[in-house]
Amino acid sequence: MQAVPSELLAIDRKKRVNKPFFELDLRPAEERVSDFDEVVIPFTPEEAQYQASRCIHCPDPAPCMLGCPTHNDIPSAMWLIEQGKFVEAARIYHNTSALPEVCGRVCPHEQVCEGSCVLHKSGEPVLCGQLEVFALAQERELDPYVAEKAPKTGKKVAVVGAGPAGLACADYLLKQGHDVTIYDAHPAPGGLLVYGIPNFKLSKDVFFERWNDMVNLGVEFVGKTYVGKDTTVDEILAQGFDAMFLGVGSLIDAPMEVPGEDLPGVYEATDYLIRGNVGDDILPENAERLPDLGNDVVVIGGGDTASDCLRTSLRMGVENVTCLYRRTEAEMPGSAKDRKLAKQEGAKYKFLTQPVQFIAGEDGKLAAVECIEMELGEPDASGRRRPIPIEGSNFSVPATTAVKALGYWPDEIIGKTTPDLETHKWGLIKVVDAETGQTTRENIFAGGDGVTGPDLVVTAMAAGKRSALAIDKYLKKQK
Repeated sequence: MQAVPSELLAIDRKKRVNKPFFELDLRPAEERVSDFDEVVIPFTPEEAQYQASRCIHCPDPAPCMLGCPTHNDIPSAMWLIEQGKFVEAARIYHNTSALPEVCGRVCPHEQVCEGSCVLHKSGEPVLCGQLEVFALAQERELDPYVAEKAPKTGKKVAVVGAGPAGLACADYLLKQGHDVTIYDAHPAPGGLLVYGIPNFKLSKDVFFERWNDMVNLGVEFVGKTYVGKDTTVDEILAQGFDAMFLGVGSLIDAPMEVPGEDLPGVYEATDYLIRGNVGDDILPENAERLPDLGNDVVVIGGGDTASDCLRTSLRMGVENVTCLYRRTEAEMPGSAKDRKLAKQEGAKYKFLTQPVQFIAGEDGKLAAVECIEMELGEPDASGRRRPIPIEGSNFSVPATTAVKALGYWPDEIIGKTTPDLETHKWGLIKVVDAETGQTTRENIFAGGDGVTGPDLVVTAMAAGKRSALAIDKYLKKQK
């Protein structure tokens, strides 16, 4: 951590605690639903300096650092922003994070850094996330970051999956002088960041600016290659790679297994978000833009993906957009911040509601969703109260389009097509060392959602970095 003058902290800490808090400025809801642009209005330099000056610089290690899965040195960054040293603050984030401009936008800050801020106990936290976004934007404009790269080692690493885990792994290995090739099933890199998260949360331009930094480091990208179908892990390794990292994610949409699930107008969340948010130039093969969605869209689920689908629907001009969730809002796993934005933009919520059947109209397309009312019983294995159907309470909700946002399962294909690579829990890759991500194959490492199941972007990124450190050591041991 960078030195902060102790005399300033001794004098200033009480004043900092009592400084007024100002909310983020957001574009008006009626304006932002008319496009897919980002919602938050960026800080001015003066606003950023003021917001950063609320940090009281807790003793090292600060709770915000511990709350961040990458352990960003947030207090040092806050101090530098406060002093107007924006580029220097951005460099702090590069020390620990492979995708700081991404994490500043998509992390659930209320659960990590901001949720750990001591100011949060009695008031509002320092707005760490948006200050990270600000610092990185200033750096991009004033003095773009150029990573140092070690001399070439002659070692080659294959990375399967161009999402947060794979990108973080590749970024570190490239800087160590290793050659890295990333394989991905999609036409463009980014994984969830491009094909799952809508533009109003993470601009594609922001991601591809960061990707170009990695291109300048020498990364190779092989798209439209579904490992397990188009080729196998061992076929890739046979091309002269010394090690491999599997960052395949966990992106198989969970089914509902109710009647009518295959009706026209019923979508999986991933397909819906791709076709609603991704530009024609990088759409997957055979994917088409979404057709007319009608006047009534229902989204089933309570996580962040459900919020993304609700807000995408509103931006496509749908009049009635409703979330159906079988518990109450208190049990919803997704970000409360995203739900608040969705409500501002016009989304409605029906709680204690469980869909049981999709109903076709006379034209054979979806016309309604039959539901049953629920009540909450005792907590289940997840710690949330278990929803129990109320017999005889069935009712219908009009629906011209329904989106199933029920969570994700791992893809079993890697385990089924890779000898001696152990998997468990319906296809999750088994690692013999959680710190390094080493699998049951000595030269194959893995991390992210393909190992843990669905989790945060930042935790996948941190796992990719840990595996990269281990791969670098492994390669250096080889003759």
